[in-house]
Amino acid sequence: MSDASINASTIRESEAGFGDYFALLKPRVMSLVVFTALVGLLAAPQGVHPLIGFAAILFIAIGGGASGALNMWYDADIDQVMKRTRSRPVPSGKVQAGEALALGLGLSGLSVIMLALATNIAAGAMLAFTIFFYVVIYTMWLKRSTPQNIVIGGAAGAFPPVIGWIAATGTMSVEPWLMFALTFMWTPPHFWALALFMRSDYDDAGVPMLTVTHGRRSTRTHILVYTALLAILAVGTAFSEIGGPVYLSVAVVMNAMFLHGAWKISRRDEAASEADNFKVERGFFKLSLLYLFLHFGAILVEAVLKVYGLGGWG
Repeated sequence: MSDASINASTIRESEAGFGDYFALLKPRVMSLVVFTALVGLLAAPQGVHPLIGFAAILFIAIGGGASGALNMWYDADIDQVMKRTRSRPVPSGKVQAGEALALGLGLSGLSVIMLALATNIAAGAMLAFTIFFYVVIYTMWLKRSTPQNIVIGGAAGAFPPVIGWIAATGTMSVEPWLMFALTFMWTPPHFWALALFMRSDYDDAGVPMLTVTHGRRSTRTHILVYTALLAILAVGTAFSEIGGPVYLSVAVVMNAMFLHGAWKISRRDEAASEADNFKVERGFFKLSLLYLFLHFGAILVEAVLKVYGLGGWG
C-alpha cells in the first residue's frame, strides 16, 4: 500500500490537526475496546493496584488505536469509495497514508512494550497478537477475500477482555474466554445488520461482505441463526463465575429483544419498501450496540457486588 494508491482527488487540502490524527485511532471502536478490557480486568479474581490498572487500560486503548490507524492506512483505497468511510482522514486527504502507517507502527510498539512492563509479558504478547490479527489476518487478508471476513475477523475485537484478565492475573481461565465468545458471536449479526442498510457501499468497494456474495435474504437468515446461538451462550454465561442474578436478568431481557429483532429482519419482504427495510435493519444495529454494553455492564456489576460478598450465586 502506498500514497499512489489513493486517487489524486484526495491530495491534502490543508494541514492536519490533532483531531484528524485522533480520528485515525477510531475512537468509537477504541471506546468498546477500553470498556470490555476494563470489565475483563475488574472481573478477574485477582485485584490490581489502581495505578497499574489505569496503565493497563491506557496501553490496551493505545494498542486498539494503533490497529485502527494501520487499518485506515491499508484500507484507504476502499474507504475512499464507501460513503460511510470516505471522510476518514486518509481518503479525505487530511492525513497522508505514510503518516498513518508510521503512527500505527509507533503506537503498536509503544503499547505492547509498555503493557508488558506495566503488567506482565503474557498480556503484552496477547496485545501484540491482537494487533497482528486485526491488521494482517483481518484487514489484509480476510476482509477482501471471503464473506466469512467478519465471522473470523471478529476475534480481533473479542480479545480485549482476555487481555484485561491476563493483565490482572497473568494466567488464562475459562471466564475471559466466555467474554471473548460473547463478543465473537455478537460481531457477525452486528456487522451484517450494518451491511444490510449500507449494502451499496460494499458493492461499490468490491468487499465480499455476505450481503454482496450471498444476497440479503441469506444474510437475514444468518443473522437469525447467529443471534439464536448468541442467546444460548449469553444466558448460559449467567451460571459461570462471572455471572449471577443481575447478569441473568439483563441477559434474559436483552436476548429476548435481540431474538425478536433478528426474527423481524428474517421475515422482511424483499418487495417491501427500502425505507421500511432500512428502519428495521438500522433499529437492530442500534439495539446490538446496547446489547453488548449492557451484557458487559452486568458482568461489571456482578464483579463489584462480589467485592462486598453480594454477587454471584453464592
